[in-house]
Amino acid sequence: MAIFENLSSRLTKIVDGMRGKSRVTDKDITDMMREIRLALLEADVNYEVVRDLSKDIREKARGADVMQSLTPGQQIVKIVHETIIQILGEQEKLIVSPTGFTVIMLYGLQGTGKTTTAAKLANFLKKEGKTPMLVSVDVHRPAAQEQLKILADQVGVECYIDPDEKSAAKIAKDGQARARYMMCDTLIVDTAGRMTVDEDLMAELKKVNDVIKPDEKLLIVDAMIGQEAVSIAQSFEEEIGVTGFIMTKVDGDARGGAALSIRRMTGKPIKMLGTGEKIEDLEVFHPDRLASRILGMGDVLTLIEKASQAIDEEQARKTMESLRANRFTMQNMLDQLEQVRNMGSMKDMLAMMPGVGKQLGNLDVDETALDRTRAIIQSMTVRERNNPKLLNASRRRRVAGGSGVTVQEVNRVVRQYDDMVKMMKQFGMLGGGKKRKRRSKRGMPFGGFGF
Repeated sequence: MAIFENLSSRLTKIVDGMRGKSRVTDKDITDMMREIRLALLEADVNYEVVRDLSKDIREKARGADVMQSLTPGQQIVKIVHETIIQILGEQEKLIVSPTGFTVIMLYGLQGTGKTTTAAKLANFLKKEGKTPMLVSVDVHRPAAQEQLKILADQVGVECYIDPDEKSAAKIAKDGQARARYMMCDTLIVDTAGRMTVDEDLMAELKKVNDVIKPDEKLLIVDAMIGQEAVSIAQSFEEEIGVTGFIMTKVDGDARGGAALSIRRMTGKPIKMLGTGEKIEDLEVFHPDRLASRILGMGDVLTLIEKASQAIDEEQARKTMESLRANRFTMQNMLDQLEQVRNMGSMKDMLAMMPGVGKQLGNLDVDETALDRTRAIIQSMTVRERNNPKLLNASRRRRVAGGSGVTVQEVNRVVRQYDDMVKMMKQFGMLGGGKKRKRRSKRGMPFGGFGF
């Protein structure tokens, strides 16, 4: 997760220095706490949160359980991990109304990604078995209403807009009635934003709030604005009240202090994270998993969830049938690449693997390598994909020209395919080869896909 990259590398280095210690002195704890404070302040974490977190870690690290432990370094790592989880708060799910009709209202300033997040949330709820409807009450920017309608069509959910109506409260009321008529069980209201918090904005939002009486009032917070997010959140809480936050742009190059500050400073939970630009890039916020990723411990559960969402069961079945029939073609390889690409950033996926995240600082991950490989295979004919032996020199030149790469890169992809087939034979996944206990050095087909 990009916003925590610098903080993660700093904290991982600090806790790794303590991990192997068989004896921890008071000076060790003092030095560690100084480094932790600096790392958190550089990440733009609120000073009060840094002070509280440092105090908690120091008191626990100086306890008898650590000082007298046979593995004091491991105990301190555990304390740091648990304290970060405590700062982030417990996981809280989206509120669901017992009446069977839930109203979710989204607030936020301009530029936070509110309209896109509304569509992402509708897509998320649709996958959860809900029937959401989107409604835009932004009467100041007609283009925002049209944007929401386009996104709703993309997601495949109902949408209500009224560009001619100038009353946000009336649009909200009509949209609520329309949602009930269409037998939808969730109404997501995309409200207007401003560049700054002002009285006119708050007055309009209060009117909408009074008309539709939302069950969930979520503030969309831009993770890249740092500590300012806390003051914005406090302003909305005082004027209207919020039940939680959705943090957007966590894939951006920011310091990430807002996520570590906002729960402690407002008492309200982060419920979801926007992790990218795609409509699928919205995930539930798990404090324990985020804490593990910040400390370089990986996040296997989220990786598994992403894989299960990206894998097409029908396509996986066809691939398995090909393997059983002793066939693995370039088309099968392309299908596998498509599913890996759908999981998101390769570097983010690697960071979720325990022990790998701490090495990513020096690891050059070429995110476009999979795209180039895909383009090369797509430039082949169906016959060539099913029988790569047809790829002679002239055919490879044609494929290189069609995909905009060099012949050497086409050769590399063919070698990777050959290595993949060899590896499958070695492990008994394809016929014609015996299982071997040791893997050959060339038996890693993804070795050339950018890292």
